[in-house]
Amino acid sequence: MEQLLTSLGISNAADLNLGALTLTSVLGALLTLIVCLIAIKVIMSIFTKLLSKSSMDERVRGYALSGIRTVLWILAILIVADSLGIPVTSLVAMLSVFTLAVSLAVQSVLSNIAGGIVIMLNKPFKEGDYIDTPNGAGTVSRMTLSYTYLNTPDNLQIVIPNSALSAGKVVNYTQLGTRRVDHIITASYNASVDDVRRACLEAVARTAKVHKAPAPVVLINSYGESSISYAVRMWCDCADYWDVYFESLENIRTCFAEAGVEMTYNHLNVHIVEK
Repeated sequence: MEQLLTSLGISNAADLNLGALTLTSVLGALLTLIVCLIAIKVIMSIFTKLLSKSSMDERVRGYALSGIRTVLWILAILIVADSLGIPVTSLVAMLSVFTLAVSLAVQSVLSNIAGGIVIMLNKPFKEGDYIDTPNGAGTVSRMTLSYTYLNTPDNLQIVIPNSALSAGKVVNYTQLGTRRVDHIITASYNASVDDVRRACLEAVARTAKVHKAPAPVVLINSYGESSISYAVRMWCDCADYWDVYFESLENIRTCFAEAGVEMTYNHLNVHIVEK
């Protein structure tokens, strides 16, 4: 090596100059890069262990680790560039301008990503939950960092930006496990309250999948012009809500007929007066 350098007119390897770079600076930069790679591996291992012990959503954990890795690589590049004598200040300024331009160009996309991170951290719903949003209701079939996909009962798919979900009202019908079924039933003033209550409770008892606790209740809801309104309330599992809802309605009509309770409806009486 020394003979080769001497034949080239270079007395010392440290004097080798590649433009603005010397062999010494290149070797130093290479050593710095190796140290940075080791440091990145160690730091990522530490963060992976720390995040795995947290209650953070698995997808958010993956995004966080990717972000940390990206930041560490940027720092490593800047450190290696500085060891090579490249002005780091100008690189940082260029990176800042580039980041600003990109963020302005994809502002809505970043807003959706921020909303997705908020949803995954707070967990107001999960895949399989039935939710109601200002943009529609349905079962959550898939969640990404930018969009949430809902399947409606009539087999349609609604795609909602996460920015709208994180900023709006979301009603989760599944998360608590049980739901209350409410019916408002009218009966004639001629029917006693006890008869109406017994008929309604019998209808509930004939309905499958109704919980015994909390116990079903029948209460007077209001007094109308030609009928009394009763509130019939019962509890069931979320998955059984619509089965209980429709079956109990049918049973109420049947039990009213068996008990002789008149189920009133709006009607008009016309009286003809002879002169």
